[in-house]
Amino acid sequence: MKVIVLGAGLVGAPMAFDLANNNEFDVTVADFSQTSLNKFSGFDNIKSIQLDVTSKGDLQRVISDFDYVLNAVPGFLGFETMKTIIESKKNVVDISFFPENPFSLKELAVANNVTAIIDCGVAPGMSNVLVGYLASQLDITENVEIYVGGLPEVRELPYEYKAVFSPIDVIEEYTRPARYIEHGKLVVKPALTDAVLMNFPNIGTLESFNSDGLRTIAETIDAPNMKEKTLRYPGHIEKMKLLRDTGFFDKEEIEVNGQMVSPLDLTTKLLFPKWKLDEGEVDITVMKIIVDGIKDNKKINSSYFLYDKYNPETKVHSMARTTGYSATMALRMLAKGLFTTKGIIPPEFIGKNETCVNFILDGLADRGIIYKKSANSY
Repeated sequence: MKVIVLGAGLVGAPMAFDLANNNEFDVTVADFSQTSLNKFSGFDNIKSIQLDVTSKGDLQRVISDFDYVLNAVPGFLGFETMKTIIESKKNVVDISFFPENPFSLKELAVANNVTAIIDCGVAPGMSNVLVGYLASQLDITENVEIYVGGLPEVRELPYEYKAVFSPIDVIEEYTRPARYIEHGKLVVKPALTDAVLMNFPNIGTLESFNSDGLRTIAETIDAPNMKEKTLRYPGHIEKMKLLRDTGFFDKEEIEVNGQMVSPLDLTTKLLFPKWKLDEGEVDITVMKIIVDGIKDNKKINSSYFLYDKYNPETKVHSMARTTGYSATMALRMLAKGLFTTKGIIPPEFIGKNETCVNFILDGLADRGIIYKKSANSY
């Protein structure tokens, strides 16, 4: 089967290598940057093509010969790219995490007989799969909590943070209001608020803050209380709030010495070199998922915990592993015919199918990504 990966960045490249392993798929990678594509030179089992996904005609032409598309472009390009993929009648797995409402493409996907799995990374992604699975095992779901963060192992001032995916998307976490479900009602809170210190095995104390990570779960899971929080080393929140509240994340241009400048553009130019995760630098992904509810008149508390690190053998960063391999396992799930529902498919829909959940978890475990489950009843 022929697969094309759109995006050859720090997540897109490991996905391509994973799919091409043992010649399991005929893999091609497309990216606007020839520099990014150069990393595939010398690998006979991966083809590359330079492509500007904003050119709809070029995108349609390039993907026309493929069975599956894996969409790993930055979030600001994700929606229109996904729309074109669906119009081209191609089944797709997406990790672009675009801000637009994915369900607005539902009718288009059904009309084109397409399975479009969205938000299929680690969080959103596996967080949704496991929430969907745990909720499906209950008669009543009462509470959902998701805590997740990607961090460098070595803490370096001033930010004690590095980004393995698009830093623009990271800044979105600090500016986009967070949606929660509290007492059955949708509540919107500012990002970076409600800070709570939490302790985790292997890593110690982290701070959690409101972020808009529930995504589709806010609409698809019936629970009166749901929240998602991002994890960082203590002190990070105040630094980001200072930048945000001063206006460094604003998009609207301002005049500086006769020149119109976007504060966000300036900030990204300054921040991104400091946030760059260098080759060989060890990063960590930590996530905890908690679902409470009732089964057979008993209270059930279930959770999954993930602690993952950079793999020195494959030289793949943890955030790329946990994000990218979730998507490649979902693509394998489609290719094997384990999931055939058409339309816009958030990962929690996959979570309702225990066979699919076990298939993905087993595949991740084979790659050293272990989700540890615990459950208590009372």
